[in-house]
Amino acid sequence: MSPPVTLDVAVVGSGPNGLAAAVVLARAGLSVEVYEASAEPGGGARSKRLFDSDVVHDICSAVHPMAAASPFLRQFDLDLCYPEIPYAHPIDEKTTGIAYADLDRTCARLGTDGAKWRRFMAPLIEHSDEITEVLLGDLRRPPRPRTAAYIATRALAATVNSFRSKEAAALIAGVEAHALGKLPSLIGGGIAVLLCHLAHTTGWPIPRGGSQRISDALVADIEAHGGRVRTNARVADVRELAHARAVLLDLAPKGVLDLAGPLLPQQYRRALEKVRYGPAAAKVDFLVSEAIPWREKELARAGTVHIGGTRAEVHAAENAVAAGKRARDPFVLLSQPMAADPSRGLPGKQPIWAYAHVPHGDPLDPTAAIIRRIERFAPGFRDTILASRAIPASEFEAYNANYVGGDIAAAAVTMRQVLGRPVLRWDPYRTPLRGVYLCSAATPPGPGVHGMAGQHAAERVLRNEFGYRPGRTRPVS
Repeated sequence: MSPPVTLDVAVVGSGPNGLAAAVVLARAGLSVEVYEASAEPGGGARSKRLFDSDVVHDICSAVHPMAAASPFLRQFDLDLCYPEIPYAHPIDEKTTGIAYADLDRTCARLGTDGAKWRRFMAPLIEHSDEITEVLLGDLRRPPRPRTAAYIATRALAATVNSFRSKEAAALIAGVEAHALGKLPSLIGGGIAVLLCHLAHTTGWPIPRGGSQRISDALVADIEAHGGRVRTNARVADVRELAHARAVLLDLAPKGVLDLAGPLLPQQYRRALEKVRYGPAAAKVDFLVSEAIPWREKELARAGTVHIGGTRAEVHAAENAVAAGKRARDPFVLLSQPMAADPSRGLPGKQPIWAYAHVPHGDPLDPTAAIIRRIERFAPGFRDTILASRAIPASEFEAYNANYVGGDIAAAAVTMRQVLGRPVLRWDPYRTPLRGVYLCSAATPPGPGVHGMAGQHAAERVLRNEFGYRPGRTRPVS
């Protein structure tokens, strides 16, 4: 005999998508509880005072272009800090690509490629809301032909990358590398289309006080609408939640199999088992005594720095990692939070956030490799380090179970796994189990702190499980 239903919705996992789903459902008047295995909510959006009580470090995500652009997160009054330079890319000892928030300033620095950069960016900037809506959508509604054309032509152009200057080519390649996969690719080009133009529109901000503030805002909204977030509350079997009318899983496919595998139909279970996980991140948090001593002084004002060298060097490193090999000179993504948010530390104590792309499950401590990569462009960085903490790829899963083998995208971002994420179904959020839905980064629109997968999944739950229709003020019982 089934237990009585005493709860409308249970959400497993309190990453940005799980919290977003809970927000939507609690606002609709449903009783909602979020179950989080860790001691604090947030998933990939958490912060800690690792080495000093005055210095806040972001444990996973640090810079949030998608949060600033997200139709869901833009509903919240997030306190975001905007660096003058959203991202930059040192190429060699004398050459650096810099993407200023100001398009004119960026084009002027790119010289002969400035006009081409403007032609590439201008339509994206002009139609940014439409493009963002498509790329952060559920991928089930066809975009308007004009919007589709802007996205497709520029994704292809980014893939071909016909810029003549090393600076412009590297600026595109560094953003392509956020795909964590083989390059060049249309997926990398699509990511470049989104993130490159956002640098000149809604920006690449850093939350004041750390990424945890985004999670805190969502938790506060859930609680304000009668919901509850339970920490240290691990769910081992989906049947533990039989008291809920609907269940949403903010889990990678591996986690879904752990909770519900024996209950799933064979075909769906096998499809989840076939999901591929991609290359990994290996991270180091540094506490330093002063700002990084960059050769190129402009880099001190960049919120994000891509350390990868030329376009060819970025591609070579990413392709080695995609093939399961350690790159000789790995691509490193670095954030300097205090370039935008001085409250994150003190003059003699500053946080630096950096990760290298490495093969899936790599157990190697990345500290030496990351320091070496930074030192190439900032001699003397090593001497500023007061403390550091490394998380090899093989240990990332212990921090967040969705990061299987260190894959921070919750599943490889390939063309097949974008079109069918996590499996090929018209409604990717709905599982074959009655009332059970997926809402993680393994569903459209994929990784990033945007909450949109949670919103899309919650809308399905409202419609399918509670009879909600546009125009109704409350779901039906």
